[in-house]
Amino acid sequence: MEPLGVVPTAHLFPGLHRHLIELLRALEPQDWARPTMASRWTVRDVAAHLLDSQIRRLSFQRDGHPLVAPDRAPSGYGELVTLLNDLNADWVRAARRFSPQLLVEFLAVTGPQVAELFASLDPHGQALFPVAWADESESEHWFDVGREYTEWWHHQAQLRAAVGAPPLTQRDWLHPFLEISVKAFRRAFREAPVGAGAAFVFQVDGEAGGTWSALEGAEGWSVFRGEASPATARARCDADTAWRLFFNALSDGDARRLIEVEGAEELITRLYSARAVMV
Repeated sequence: MEPLGVVPTAHLFPGLHRHLIELLRALEPQDWARPTMASRWTVRDVAAHLLDSQIRRLSFQRDGHPLVAPDRAPSGYGELVTLLNDLNADWVRAARRFSPQLLVEFLAVTGPQVAELFASLDPHGQALFPVAWADESESEHWFDVGREYTEWWHHQAQLRAAVGAPPLTQRDWLHPFLEISVKAFRRAFREAPVGAGAAFVFQVDGEAGGTWSALEGAEGWSVFRGEASPATARARCDADTAWRLFFNALSDGDARRLIEVEGAEELITRLYSARAVMV
């Protein structure tokens, strides 16, 4: 095994952006109203959410615009999730006033600027926002950028599924996505009643897959590339199942049906709720 260190993703944003713009420009008018797997959001709502996240990045991180303080500071993870959901919903409602053409024109401007911003960052500098779903109170730029890469990828996956476009599941796109996402095990297993030295092995089959292990230590859980032995629990699935699990696009019943598991129930149960997104 080796520690799961820096996962470079900044170089992937220009290409991922091009795929998004090509997809959106090819849509028919009726496609924009199609439902997606993102709860009640349509195709246009998901595109609007991507624009919102890009505008916020450029405003707060590149331009130093002051963060807008909430009416009440969130206390704990659950209240932070609620705050973010409310912010996202407010924007999506307002953006329904925008035409699809205007959404695409805006995204065509903001996407390359965000990619340029990410390429300029010191990977080991302190990020503006910590990755809370990985149980971090401080994060380095590479992980924050990687978190944003998973956002761009999975929202585009939602769009592609909604309109019947081929998914971006080649290894160059999906493997780094999974390498970032498995960090979610740190929070998912945090309160599992297993002793120090417990090990969970997660194997993803297919071209984009790999094997990762989460190990419990004195300072909590850490994630490694490779297979821990012996393992307290194991899970195995394909890449499509893995990304849907991490991004809340898989029902509990489907997760239990599609993921092969064995070992300690204390870890298996928490696997099904591992999320690499704030929910």
